[in-house]
Amino acid sequence: MDSAEHDEVCYLSAREMARAVRARELSSTEVVRAHLARIERMNPAVNAIVTLVAERALESARAADERLAAGAAVGPLHGIPMAHKDTHATAGIRTTFGSPLLAENVPDTDELVIERLHAAGVITLGKTNVPEFAAGSHTFNTLFGATRNPYDPSRSAGGSSGGAAAALACGLHPLADGSDMGGSLRNPASFCNVVGLRPSPGRVPSWPALDGWGTMGVQGPMARSVDDVALLLSVLAGPDPRSPIALSDPGVGFAELPPRELRGLRVAWTPDFGGAVPELGGALPVQREVREVVESAARVFEELGAIVEPDCPDLTGAEEVFRTLRAVQFSGTYGPLLAEHPAAFKSSLARNIEAGLELSGQDVVRAQLRHTELFHRTREFFDRYDVLIAPVSQVVPFDIELEYPGEIEGETMHSYLDWMRSAYLISATGCPALSVPAGFTPGGLPVGVQIVGPHRADLAVLQVGRAFEQATGHGTVRPALAG
Repeated sequence: MDSAEHDEVCYLSAREMARAVRARELSSTEVVRAHLARIERMNPAVNAIVTLVAERALESARAADERLAAGAAVGPLHGIPMAHKDTHATAGIRTTFGSPLLAENVPDTDELVIERLHAAGVITLGKTNVPEFAAGSHTFNTLFGATRNPYDPSRSAGGSSGGAAAALACGLHPLADGSDMGGSLRNPASFCNVVGLRPSPGRVPSWPALDGWGTMGVQGPMARSVDDVALLLSVLAGPDPRSPIALSDPGVGFAELPPRELRGLRVAWTPDFGGAVPELGGALPVQREVREVVESAARVFEELGAIVEPDCPDLTGAEEVFRTLRAVQFSGTYGPLLAEHPAAFKSSLARNIEAGLELSGQDVVRAQLRHTELFHRTREFFDRYDVLIAPVSQVVPFDIELEYPGEIEGETMHSYLDWMRSAYLISATGCPALSVPAGFTPGGLPVGVQIVGPHRADLAVLQVGRAFEQATGHGTVRPALAG
């Protein structure tokens, strides 16, 4: 194949790619070679894939072709190449978490999401870049550097699944795995004009996990379309006895995404969460370009026949819930490592860990009680509405040289978490949330919209997201960098 033929293969949907491999219209070896050629050509400009296992991938692709030729049963993603987030343990392939402390870390076993991908037939290409220990929504670290935005390489690709999102936009792989605590699947999807789903806690079980009962951080799928996100979710979801919160629903139910009529759909929308979090003193600061895209998304739903009203759930306490429970998890996970290597952590992450160590038992109990109250208020909100439409991020992709935006619409951001509230307030509710491409700024930067549904209504969120995606077509606009 020449480069044009490689590009054609690399921008097939994952569903079409998998169908073509199963039908033997394309071999897995051809598909993997096409992606390796594109990675060689495109990755230096974005720094999305930081570990590449080309020979291993080709060997796996040849074995996949032989298995198919022999008539053996194959999985739904047979022969499809993927690079994995560099926080997901991969047997025999280094997993660094973006930290020099783990630069030579090579796990002996795959974690559960990787197990499931390999069982479905995925070919591993390597690992995608993350911020240090996946902390923050801008992908940079001292080990590999920063991942650049495919639509403007002087801008951030978001994070913490920033390498995954940039690689998708550039055609380096058709599907991506990631994780999301404060927006790490949704924010990079918004910044890179792809689709990212934060599933309901337990939908994609995690193992191993130090806090198996934790619900703030989840793992989930990214892709270039909602259909492909649903396909990947069908592989990642489903019960597992090693996860105490794993949902019993089989993941295969997401494979075929039935259409949903949006006429009569009850849609609440908010451009800035105004009044939803009284302790923050009013609306969140949101850049004008982001607000305009969210407003246009609300109009699209109206045009599709939905009943659209400005409204938002009462998120009182969500700020405290998220920050407290996040700090608890960070201190438990990384506290001992910080004590042993205090100079090896970026200062913002070190402060988060130390904040967790300083919490009292009463602080944690208060957050847990408020978490329950928040769940019930959100549950009651969704008795009145089917979905909530809101900004994914409060800003457009920002200067790659910054650690985080210093201000939004004149309001100072005091930490690397402040500008992520539009995502992490939703994390605290436990609701599924989908980031879908929703438009572009006048300067050509992507902006996503967040579609939030009731507790465990992942399927409905995907259905609504696909209808919006099909009505707008914003996700089909490739970055100029991608050729």
